[in-house]
Amino acid sequence: MIPRRFGLLPLCAALSFTALAITGNVLGEVETGSAVPGAEQGVPGHFTFASVVRRADELAAGPYQPDQPALPPFFANLDYDQYRDIRFRRNQSLWRAESLPFQAELFPRGFMFKDRVTFNVIEEGKAVPVLYRNSLFDYGKNTVPPDLPEDLGFAGLRLLYPLNRDDVFDEVAVFLGASYFRAVAKGLLYGLSARGLAIDTGLPSKEEFPVFREFWMEKPDRDATSITLYALLDSASVAGAYRFLISPGRETVIDVKAHLFLRERVKKLGIAPLTSMFFHAEDTDRFMDDFRPEVHDSDGLLVVDGTGERIWRPLFNPKGLRISAFRAENPKAFGLLQRDRDFRSYQDLEASYQSRPSALVEPIGDWGKGAVELVEIPSDSEQYDNIVAFWIPERTAGAGEQFEYAYRLRFAGDPEAKLQGGRTLSTRIGAGGTAVLDAEKRKFVLDFGGETLAALPTDTPVEAFVSTSSGTLSTPTVQPNPETKGWRLFFELTPDGSGPIDLRAFLRNGNDVLSETWSFQWIRE
Repeated sequence: MIPRRFGLLPLCAALSFTALAITGNVLGEVETGSAVPGAEQGVPGHFTFASVVRRADELAAGPYQPDQPALPPFFANLDYDQYRDIRFRRNQSLWRAESLPFQAELFPRGFMFKDRVTFNVIEEGKAVPVLYRNSLFDYGKNTVPPDLPEDLGFAGLRLLYPLNRDDVFDEVAVFLGASYFRAVAKGLLYGLSARGLAIDTGLPSKEEFPVFREFWMEKPDRDATSITLYALLDSASVAGAYRFLISPGRETVIDVKAHLFLRERVKKLGIAPLTSMFFHAEDTDRFMDDFRPEVHDSDGLLVVDGTGERIWRPLFNPKGLRISAFRAENPKAFGLLQRDRDFRSYQDLEASYQSRPSALVEPIGDWGKGAVELVEIPSDSEQYDNIVAFWIPERTAGAGEQFEYAYRLRFAGDPEAKLQGGRTLSTRIGAGGTAVLDAEKRKFVLDFGGETLAALPTDTPVEAFVSTSSGTLSTPTVQPNPETKGWRLFFELTPDGSGPIDLRAFLRNGNDVLSETWSFQWIRE
């Protein structure tokens, strides 16, 4: 489980990256030139994505050599609040002096972010390293030693763009910690994260965290609405080349291209991973001593398989590790979504969970056979990211193998708005029975909504298909729900043991399927 505050992700749920390092519009003249001693050299000659691919291929051909020179005690021993108090100086951000539509700021190494990351700017086809200087940062209330080394290096990057107002540069994306990155769309706050790659996530063996060790940023044109980043990924098992085309807006879209080279065999190769937090919600059927009805950055996993079937799995905070796989061939989409946008569901004025983005991965090209895997990790706090979802190719990830993937990553309030058919609005679970409750049975109440269902007359003979892997089901009941302008399905499950029970349900009218497929795994806890 990944600490949101004290691990690879620097912020707890109630904070934004704005509070972390730099507030305001920071821009000026960051020096470029020859790389600092020991830093990665910029790609010589005319820069192309093929240059990064070549670097990744060369890295994978040799032994893994992490570029992590020792940090001075001052930086290595920083706590969260001390690290957050170090801010990039407002007059130093890239491209501010030129009044370009994008600006970039860098993070120092320290606290949990010990890997040194090199940054380059591409201008007129040439890549030139950004030079590190201690004077780029305001150290706030920290007592700074007088003899700080001048080759410390950077840890991460954030991009700014006038997302909500023409005269204010907002954060739109942050790359910080291993291969993690976040993005936000207009009117939303930071929430879930993406990663470049997941290796052996959810296995008994130790998870491997690849690192983006070098970035190249294309200098934007004066009228640019997108910016391109290239990244070199490296780890003990894999080296890779990445290209990110970032287009902020009502939806912030990141087009990703990845070329992977395997040094060693990987047991579980997770492509296009997403990481989020789920603490509790309306489907939590155990007591949570919390004044807030729900606490989560995402409330479900959406999978659209190669046939077009849409599957919705509500997220759950289990008492034990839970791993689910949704097999598919050439999937059309998968993602972690925050469907519930009603403040009344959360009642949290600080965290504003109703304003967290959803993230949808849309594969480009044929990805072949494989599975979307969902890992749900027990959590006793909202400060942890305990949900991970990614694509696992069926093809063996052996040493010397190469993989290429392209996909579109959409951060938005409703990235599935154009998808047809009814969607699951909520999942509620409680004791069976009516006047007298029976805790040995479980009652499931599902609300489905959407434009398609809202347009149906209330006398439409809507029925439900419900199936279970074990136990027995009552006859399902479907009725209009005028409060949601949708339809409500409820049924009871009588378990025949304590083992996991897989449930599926969808609405139909005769032979016409009216909704996505609701999928849930129930375990007596």
